Amino acid sequence: MSDRSLAPASGGTPDTSILTAAELDSIRRPYRGARLLPRRAYHEPAILEWEREHVLRRDWVIVGRVDEAPDPGTYFLTELDGEPILVVRARDGVLRAFYNVCQHRGTAVVEERCGKAVRFQCPYHAWIYDLEGKLVRAKHTEDLDDFSFEGYGLRPVGCATWQGFVFLNLDPDAAPLADQLGDLHQHLGRFEFQDLKPARTITYDVAANWKFIAENYSECYHCPPLHPQLNKLTPYDIGGDYAPEGAWQGGWMELVAGAETMALDGGQGSRHGRPPMCGMTAEDERRIFYYVVWPTAFLSIHPDYLLVHRLIPVAPDRTTVICQLLFEPATMAAPDFDPSDAIAFWDLTNSQDWHVCEMQQRGTRSSSWVSGRYSNQEASVHAFDLMVAERYAGLPFSAARTIRERYDVPPPMVAPMGQMDAGAAFAGTHDAAEHDPHEHDHPTTGRGSHEHAAARTTARSKATTPH
Repeated sequence: MSDRSLAPASGGTPDTSILTAAELDSIRRPYRGARLLPRRAYHEPAILEWEREHVLRRDWVIVGRVDEAPDPGTYFLTELDGEPILVVRARDGVLRAFYNVCQHRGTAVVEERCGKAVRFQCPYHAWIYDLEGKLVRAKHTEDLDDFSFEGYGLRPVGCATWQGFVFLNLDPDAAPLADQLGDLHQHLGRFEFQDLKPARTITYDVAANWKFIAENYSECYHCPPLHPQLNKLTPYDIGGDYAPEGAWQGGWMELVAGAETMALDGGQGSRHGRPPMCGMTAEDERRIFYYVVWPTAFLSIHPDYLLVHRLIPVAPDRTTVICQLLFEPATMAAPDFDPSDAIAFWDLTNSQDWHVCEMQQRGTRSSSWVSGRYSNQEASVHAFDLMVAERYAGLPFSAARTIRERYDVPPPMVAPMGQMDAGAAFAGTHDAAEHDPHEHDHPTTGRGSHEHAAARTTARSKATTPH
């Protein structure tokens, strides 16, 4: 990947200023010898501040939908890591983003959450900006020294779109969005999510670290005890993972016979006549797909609707979660359209998840919890934690992670398709005899560079687009 923000640190040496080399090593080992992130990764304010600076402000983050500003002059306001941002469809039809800050005295230029305008006028001293962010009027500045309209336009923010989602990036030197997404477009390119419309948006305040929420989303090991309604429709041991090349992870689960979608009533007729989304194949209609789009978005693809979660880290122990259910416009236009069954299902499931994540946040404050181990049902959790650890280390996202091609059998014991082991990745960066930060040592088996390359090739060959 060529994204500067995803590239290795200078000279390829891992950054150990956030986690120690030994902590990073314990996470980035082959799956069966790896550990979860250490306790402080979920609790220390300094780590969240690092994530804000190096992840939320340097990576592409989903903040909304294209249809929030569909026509020239339409706009909406949003925030990214507390920064006030104006997203507007310019006269040329291009979606642009700017800091919602007047360059005169710093006043918010736009107050209304959304709307349509021919220009933007600061309410304080009436400086006027066009839809392209250029300053076009600023009275009583004509005799200022070293002042030009060209130098005082609205400050731009990186803006890109994909599948109807609006991504922003606060890093002016960021590489294109496509570099971060990697091969995700190959998995989802057959769909037409850009046309979907939201039927319901629910905002949750969750007293848990954002990474706990992402880890919870990444596995269904917890589904039998925690989600009996969900597990009845998609048993936790029927499905598989994909081998991603890029900043994402994903997999699928299979609907039981007779079930049509995820809804409280379940079983035959649970879609209530809703047709499949555009791009759905016959095989797709029997599956629910789950994707984590780095860093803070989840896409859950159902036969008849798309469920989107967006995480907004607020504090080490608090996350705002925005949940949307999107449907085809033609489906929503039907006189008998009623999404309440799907909304109720996911509101219940979300509440179950948020409750256990909050319990986890409280429990891991205890000094008795050091860093957990992964069961053989949690390779996808390890895959997410690898993205976190690699981001912490300043290393590129690994193209090869441990993959469960079938949920009903454990990952292979021999040569798992995990990331390169930390012993090779960190060669020469710390004393090999340095003690593991956790209660036991877990030696890694060294692999040569040719073996790492072979592991990546194997994983990529399995990253096929689902049919």
